[in-house]
Amino acid sequence: MGLATSLLGVGRLPATYAAEARLLRTPGRVALGLLGAVIAFVAVPLLGDDYWFTAILIPVLILSLAGLGLNLLTGYAGQLSVGSAAFMGVGAYTAYNVEVRVPGFPLLAAFAAGGFVAAAVGVLAGLPSARIRGFYLVVCTLALQFFVQWALSSFRWLSGGSASGVVSAPALVVAGHDWGTPAGRYLLTAGVVAALTLLARNLVHGDLGRRWTAVRDMDTAAAVLGIPVLRTKLEAFAISSFYCGVAGALWGFAYLGTFDPRAWELDRSFEVLFAIILGGMGSLSGSFLGAAFLLLVPLAMSHTAAACLRGVVDQGSLENYRKIVFGVLIVFVLVKEPGGLARVGRTLVDRWRAWPLRQW
Repeated sequence: MGLATSLLGVGRLPATYAAEARLLRTPGRVALGLLGAVIAFVAVPLLGDDYWFTAILIPVLILSLAGLGLNLLTGYAGQLSVGSAAFMGVGAYTAYNVEVRVPGFPLLAAFAAGGFVAAAVGVLAGLPSARIRGFYLVVCTLALQFFVQWALSSFRWLSGGSASGVVSAPALVVAGHDWGTPAGRYLLTAGVVAALTLLARNLVHGDLGRRWTAVRDMDTAAAVLGIPVLRTKLEAFAISSFYCGVAGALWGFAYLGTFDPRAWELDRSFEVLFAIILGGMGSLSGSFLGAAFLLLVPLAMSHTAAACLRGVVDQGSLENYRKIVFGVLIVFVLVKEPGGLARVGRTLVDRWRAWPLRQW
């Protein structure tokens, strides 16, 4: 028992998490959180325009939510998966069918239903984790990705009889108010993402988060300590898939409006995976930083290249150059800081805090 505790550091976990919890409750952190809420829910809707809401803020928030779900599974519980897009597709089509087939069903409840069905699929995907791990588990989730996309394309009942699987999301009505405007869709998305982010923070700093960390670090020692390893892994798959399912419903309803199974291809899964790798594994803030990096940096590079090289380089070559530069930039970030952008941010904050001391 002593050896296992030493290997896992479980004996230190309660004190560590208690210290982090006290840090999160400090007046400065509370004030910073309130300031962020005021900016997100008051200043941004007043100052932002339709382009920022539709093309930037909404996709960044939704991809961050999907990354948050995958980070709970991979960063905290240590289970690899490339099936995030499959869970997103399950969530989107479940929410669509609930809204269409059950008149008067609340929109937020439909999003939750999409998350719960995705969680059930996630539990099925996590069952092989009882016997396999690592890249073998990746192959299982990859097979699920292809199966879900085939099912969404083959069974017309899921898309209301559409031969191509294309569906149009119902109106975004919550509490009798239409949130279909760009600002309304942003507020709806931001509200759901904020609520689930707070829930994720409580999970990772609670007993479940400690069990995830123990299983991630060494599942054999965790079993010796009496932690139910398989149940802990399945809980991670279920909660992660729930987050991805809700993110998929938001992606289809609040961002795309009209979607088909191609919206949940393998590229989307890799996009979510790259977001948490770049942002930082095992970091809630890293999910947001990675998503913002993946979506905003290419957009900024495209606008900059178009403004500086217009008429000098043709559009096709310009797009290829942009991809090359973006790839080199990703490699540079990961080489300089394998911990991701979240680690870079923490380093900068620590240096800023230590700066007055260095002046003395």
